[in-house]
Amino acid sequence: MLTTLQVVTLMLVALAMVPAVAHALEFPGKMRLSRDAYFTVQRIYYPGFTIAGLAEGISMIAALALVIVTPRESTAFVLSLTALILLLAMHAVYWIVTAPVNKVWLKEEQLGKAGSAFFRMKAGSEQPQTTEWTSLRDRWERSHIARAVLVTVALALLVCALAIS
Repeated sequence: MLTTLQVVTLMLVALAMVPAVAHALEFPGKMRLSRDAYFTVQRIYYPGFTIAGLAEGISMIAALALVIVTPRESTAFVLSLTALILLLAMHAVYWIVTAPVNKVWLKEEQLGKAGSAFFRMKAGSEQPQTTEWTSLRDRWERSHIARAVLVTVALALLVCALAIS
């Protein structure tokens, strides 16, 4: 059962890694875009990447389950626990750094009920944005690089935990 949970957790973390790494790989090209081109590109992420983000939440639950069932005295436990902490940090980066910028990127979009609830956007709740767009761009792009690093290291630790089990 432990091996099955490890493999399932690995797959879920790999799925969670895909959008973060995709964003990180786009970084050099997106930094060359004009303001109008950048805002046009930003609209392509909803709803696809939001749906892909479900793997992130499920991967944290699987990693927690893995930590619970892994013997405490093993190196695999330490590796799995560290991976869980990195996944939680990745998620925290999203809510603290990325999500506030997403509200700006999506303020002109017609979101469904689920999208509006996820981004906590209500009609008439938008506040004027006075921050320079390049500051928001840099914050958003760098947050995804940080998320990509966190999830990639978490995946590597989980692979090591599986290998030594």
